[in-house]
Amino acid sequence: MAQLANQRIAYHNGAYLPEDEVRVSFRDRGFKYGDAAFDTTRSFGGRIFKLPEHVERFYRSLRYLRLDPGLSPAQMIAVSEEVFARNRHLLGPDEDFWLSQRVSRGLDSGGPPTVIVECTPLPLKARAPLFRQGIEVVVPAVRRVSPSAVSPRSKMHNYINLILADFEAKAATPDAWAVLLDENGNLAEGQGSNIFLAREGRLYTPSGKYVLPGVSRQTVIDLAAAEGIAVVEGDIDLYDAAVADEAFLTSTSLCLCPIRAINGGKLGDGGVPGPLTKRLMAAYAKFVGFDFVGQYLKHLA
Repeated sequence: MAQLANQRIAYHNGAYLPEDEVRVSFRDRGFKYGDAAFDTTRSFGGRIFKLPEHVERFYRSLRYLRLDPGLSPAQMIAVSEEVFARNRHLLGPDEDFWLSQRVSRGLDSGGPPTVIVECTPLPLKARAPLFRQGIEVVVPAVRRVSPSAVSPRSKMHNYINLILADFEAKAATPDAWAVLLDENGNLAEGQGSNIFLAREGRLYTPSGKYVLPGVSRQTVIDLAAAEGIAVVEGDIDLYDAAVADEAFLTSTSLCLCPIRAINGGKLGDGGVPGPLTKRLMAAYAKFVGFDFVGQYLKHLA
């Protein structure tokens, strides 16, 4: 029992199991074809952030994919809270979890869907330097899949487009984060991240048609409105990036994190974070009631 007490617990098709007992068939369509959807939130100081909003987005993705998980949104929330509660004691000081819901269509034979809810420690140590030095963004040649083919507004397991872009970016700069262009040559998004540019006191971010509507992205848009900062959603390109005063990425794990450079070009006066980014980071921390930047910085070597 002592060993089990130190294992993370996941929900799998109606049962709560130690992670090493969760088995998914190699004939599962999620494995074979990426025929699955997922969503992920995080905790702050052991408290789950905006779980209903993430589950609501998850069910939009499922509806787009015509996937029925066999659970209502309220049941999915309850399962997610139970998984988190069963694992919360494993959190160490200054640690938090990603909490994810995943549903595949199941077996080719037409069986029930595969439903998994699980949690994973946030990579706080690996990403801590980003909050001191900023993110190096590289825009790869790989373009984001066109919404006329597959909508980026659905959070699916089929991430190969974004993965290939990341490989290309990291081949040029090992620590880079990729931000892809859309089919029209405008900035779109990265793997699990949305981009914001700041110029002359305004924020600019890509149109929601070409990106996943990130919950962290929307949180920043709402906080900016409360701070009296105008946000423009629309087409922004590499010229806009080159002349921006500052920029940042939003994501579930990072919340918002400053960008140091885009394609090697420093932004504004090179200060990280810039004044508007710093203001919004403080507003975000106040909103969630948690110093997420301080949490990351505690994990610096």
